[in-house]
Amino acid sequence: MNLKFINIGFGNVVSANRIITIVSPESAPIKRIISVARDNNKLVDATYGRRTRAVILTDSDHIILSAVQPETVGQRVLTYEEELEE
Repeated sequence: MNLKFINIGFGNVVSANRIITIVSPESAPIKRIISVARDNNKLVDATYGRRTRAVILTDSDHIILSAVQPETVGQRVLTYEEELEE
């Protein structure tokens, strides 16, 4: 298994193999998911007090908040997948 980390801002990284989806935090269902994760101690806030711009859902049911745009994180994941194909 090739272990690759994706930078999600401010020196924080997430294992690319564990990411299920990257979404924007504006919708009500995502806000509910964040609230439930906070109640269940499954929320990782990596925003350093800044505005949450991306919500990363992992296969371990952890929710990670990032201050980096979802498109940026998604592009970093795609770049990783392209490197694997080569």
